[in-house]
Amino acid sequence: MKKLLFGALMLGVMSACNSDSLSTQNETPSDPATASADLVKRGCASEEIRQEALRNSAELRQRYSTLEANTEKFTNDLKLGKVLADGSVEIPVIVNVIYKSSAENVSDARIAEQIAVLNADYSGTNSDASKIPSEFLPVSSGDTKVKFRLVNTVRKSTTKTSWSTNDDMKKASKGGIDATNPSNYLNIWVVGKMTSQGRTILGYATFPESAGLWNDGVVIGAPYFGKTGASSPFNLGRTATHEVGHYLNLRHIWGDANCGNDLVSDTPTQTTANYGKPTYPLYNTCSGVQRSVMFMNYMDYVDDGAMFMFSAGQKTRMQSVVASTGLRSGLRTL
Repeated sequence: MKKLLFGALMLGVMSACNSDSLSTQNETPSDPATASADLVKRGCASEEIRQEALRNSAELRQRYSTLEANTEKFTNDLKLGKVLADGSVEIPVIVNVIYKSSAENVSDARIAEQIAVLNADYSGTNSDASKIPSEFLPVSSGDTKVKFRLVNTVRKSTTKTSWSTNDDMKKASKGGIDATNPSNYLNIWVVGKMTSQGRTILGYATFPESAGLWNDGVVIGAPYFGKTGASSPFNLGRTATHEVGHYLNLRHIWGDANCGNDLVSDTPTQTTANYGKPTYPLYNTCSGVQRSVMFMNYMDYVDDGAMFMFSAGQKTRMQSVVASTGLRSGLRTL
């Protein structure tokens, strides 16, 4: 099991910030429009975008340092009974839909469906929670005490056929939609298609060090938003579950490195991302130790139908950022 080593983490972040290149981890899938279903893989550019932002901004690096220090303190205080373990918060959500075609203009019913998926997944009431292996039941999160409430939907037509990860969809001046008060609302942008380095991705998110900034929030491609009409095998609304996890300070479970660290003690160390629908048990070896892999965690890269749990440690990280002392405490005020 991993331990939270904040000093080592910061050395790694600073190394990444001073590097001239981004991570070479392949986080982009084949284009679903041109690839056969068995070749389509989950893609999430959140971590590589984060590393570029940290590399370019001393202010963000300081906010990141504060974020992880507060997270570690919250975790330790929770163990000592110094903070309420409940941590309940209902996050108000603004959905910004930017569409070129009727298929991209996702319906109100589909938006409600996506919010329902988020509430089920984050409360542990998702119907497939029964599939959690007995090995991982003792460390499953159950109810994370994070809920979601749709406040408003903003729609805008466009002539653009594709968007990149440069955040243009978040700028009215670039044909997008400006965020609604990102300090107090989770803004989700839904666009027709997104690419990163020339390949289609499912979505990306900002991490809590970006709280309240103009570009803060989650972006999801319309084919992977909600359930009805979404593209298999990403048609159960889990792209939003994964990306909102980043928004609430969860890293990819493999730590974006071979046998990396996601800063959660109860998620087994694993060599890299998993794709498709693995069969349990799945084993890998890190530092000479063979472990069963928690590929069914929402922060891995498996298909929607193969992911169905958060861990208790991940719950604590999420609670720490929405607590009154967390960087996303503004979400509690409405």
